[in-house]
Amino acid sequence: MRLNPPKKNTFWISIAVAAVGVVVYLVHLFAQSIPYMQPAAFLLVVIAFVLLCLGLTLKGL
Repeated sequence: MRLNPPKKNTFWISIAVAAVGVVVYLVHLFAQSIPYMQPAAFLLVVIAFVLLCLGLTLKGL
């Protein structure tokens, strides 16, 4: 399998999306009265991981 390093922008965008997911989860821990924050945090981290994987497998992303 050939992997290409992702562009710097793709890498930093995926890091930023994952960081937002972690922050949303931490907010969920302190303010549990807001529903659907935990699934949203999980989805943000998954989206960041998929974006990073696509950056590794697709050339130019």
